[in-house]
This record gives sequence, C-alpha cells and structure tokens, in this order.
Amino acid sequence: MLVCSCNYITDKEIKDVINEFLDEDCWQLIVPAKVYHAMAKRGRCCGCFPTVVDLIISTTEDYHRRRQSTEAEVCDFMSRLKKFHEERRRADIERRHKGHRAA
Repeated sequence: MLVCSCNYITDKEIKDVINEFLDEDCWQLIVPAKVYHAMAKRGRCCGCFPTVVDLIISTTEDYHRRRQSTEAEVCDFMSRLKKFHEERRRADIERRHKGHRAA
C-alpha cells in the first residue's frame, strides 16, 4: 500500500525500516522523521505522518509480541519514555524562559 505519495513510499518499506531500528535497539523511540531520514527522504506535505505513526505502533507491537517481551520490560520502557518526555519539557521551558529574559 502506498503511504507517502510525495516520496512514493510503501507500508512495506516503512515497516522494514522500523524493524531494522528495533533490531538495533528494540526499546528506542521511533518517530516519522527518523524513519524518513533512514530512507534518505524527508516529509514534504507530512499528510502521511499519522499513518506512519500508526505503522510504527503496530509494527513495534508485533515485534514485541514475536519477541515475547515481558510486562516488566514494557513498564521499564514506559518509565524511561516518561522521564525523557519530562526532561524535554523542562528543557523547553528553560529555553523559553532564557529567551524571555533576554528580550
């Protein structure tokens, strides 16, 4: 199925890239831009990104189902993801605050 008509990328190509990432580190955070970068492409209209996110989720779930990941591993990943999100949010707030003080 054609997912990105701007770059002519199929769902199989996207799933293959996602699986390559998961083989490298099955707990890494995968986002559409990372997938496109691995294919030496870039989002143009980005209308396909919601579908790419769905493919990332379903492919990752299938990967972990085949790998038989334990619930403890999933919970550990979710806590790492939450910590990463909080750190990014704090960094964004600090950056905005510094920019506001400089003005």
